[in-house]
Amino acid sequence: MEDIIHTIVRTAISFILFMFLTFFVGKQINSHKNYFNFALSITVGSFVANMAFDINIKFLPMLFSFFTLVVIYYLLTITSFKSRLLRKWISGEPIVMIEKGKILESNMRKIKYSLDDLNRQLRELGIFDIEEVEYALLEVSGNLSVLKKEKYQNVTKSDLSLKHNGALSLPIEIVMDGKVIEKNLTQKYSMNWIKQEFKKRNLNMNEIQYAVIGTNGQLYVDLYKDTLHPSTEIK
Repeated sequence: MEDIIHTIVRTAISFILFMFLTFFVGKQINSHKNYFNFALSITVGSFVANMAFDINIKFLPMLFSFFTLVVIYYLLTITSFKSRLLRKWISGEPIVMIEKGKILESNMRKIKYSLDDLNRQLRELGIFDIEEVEYALLEVSGNLSVLKKEKYQNVTKSDLSLKHNGALSLPIEIVMDGKVIEKNLTQKYSMNWIKQEFKKRNLNMNEIQYAVIGTNGQLYVDLYKDTLHPSTEIK
């Protein structure tokens, strides 16, 4: 009887702790969008199961281990928010499968990704003809992101009034977290070009959090201080 009561109490405490954790980081755990969150979800599940049901393991040491895991996660989250290099190490990077309509077999071999895998994921996106694809990237989550060739893209309202005949390309990130990504600079998109574009917008570098050149060649800029306020609350 004592063991039963002990198990019930441990289970209740473990469940409450798990609910508190998911309240704060539930979206990250549920998404499994990168290696870090995937590993965290498995470890948290293991901790909760052992704390609740394994009466051979002392509860307090497991509880301290659980809190240690939460603290490590919190510290890494805060640090990675300020460090792009750490974010890349934790989250990984997407891999290009198709570039300018050409399948990159070398990239596919590196991750043991077959043509059957590629075709299956394209079909899941409603693409049955690989000829339609300009770019395809395999995300860290395992999902395939696709940019279709211009002639196969759906018509939008802007297409009815504007024509764009230029070649498509992948977005080029120029500034992230207020720092210029020098490896992405090219002869066309040079440092001087960046400064001129920011000058046209009356912006200083220290005001800019994120800047990216879109697939249409247009520069998108996001500032640290946004003047907009959310008008709709999502419940």
